Amino acid sequence: MKRKMTGICGCGLALAALVLTACSGEKIEGAWVEPVPGMEGMTQGVRLEEGGKASSINMATLQYETWQREGDRLILSGRSLGNGQTIAFSDTLQIEKLTADRLTLRRGSLTIAYQRQE
Repeated sequence: MKRKMTGICGCGLALAALVLTACSGEKIEGAWVEPVPGMEGMTQGVRLEEGGKASSINMATLQYETWQREGDRLILSGRSLGNGQTIAFSDTLQIEKLTADRLTLRRGSLTIAYQRQE
């Protein structure tokens, strides 16, 4: 029984550390970019401004407009443009890690590792 409790406590501590890392006191506002696959030297991403305004960085067909944070979730909304049509979207992502210069988001099996743009 003691061994089982130690395992449960260890899992609880690991989960608490993950939540504390994701919900650190770091500000999420700023410009976040990642490399564009197959295009060396190019970056793409999102700019999160105070007041919930968002904008895309180097992504003409995906236009972010708003954002909001709910605990360890980031909700991005905007418009997807293509093939002569515009589609509104809202995307909920899990904040895996947030530091002064790194933002890691996850949705299902997709992980996006952003770096703060100066």
